[in-house]
Amino acid sequence: MAFPAKYPSLNDTALTDEARSTLIRVIRVAFPHDSFPDGPYERTADTILQAAEESTWFRVALTQGLLTLAHLAGGDFRDLDEDAATSVLRRIESTEFFGFIRRTTVLNLYDDPEVWEAVGYEGSSVEKGGYVNRGFDDLTWLPEPRIETYTGEPIVEIAPSVPLRPLHHATHGSSESAASTSSNTNTQPGATQAQHAEVSK
Repeated sequence: MAFPAKYPSLNDTALTDEARSTLIRVIRVAFPHDSFPDGPYERTADTILQAAEESTWFRVALTQGLLTLAHLAGGDFRDLDEDAATSVLRRIESTEFFGFIRRTTVLNLYDDPEVWEAVGYEGSSVEKGGYVNRGFDDLTWLPEPRIETYTGEPIVEIAPSVPLRPLHHATHGSSESAASTSSNTNTQPGATQAQHAEVSK
């Protein structure tokens, strides 16, 4: 697989309308959504181009990436069908060019109000009084929840005849047991042992 290497005129290359339309096609192929209109894709491409205009490094990466696409496509990338275009993008998915496009697209395409409308997201609700009184449960693209009464075998209780001791009894018994254990395990000489020792003298 051959990639174009160095182009002395890259810094002087202007991003043309052809570059913009190719970039839109790249974003469409990489982020395919049939329900999304063209507007969000076009605005995302414009955001990428604006970043490239403000940075020589981005402009070089973008220009060289578009030249690479043309090389791998054997012509105009825009003329490829979906499968062929996807195959070309997979060959460059680890490049700085594609990483730049991917990062920018993720942050901008799905933050577009037209995309929100397409997926049924109403956007921020704080300014509109929240969701509770504005039909938070009016989604039409989710199935109705299935609520069924259990009609199977009766559920058997585990050890139904075992009484439960009150909590305070258990605590009291535990304290007594702990005190008893403490007195039975004491190996130090106490008052009784001292008295026996005194009598034996």
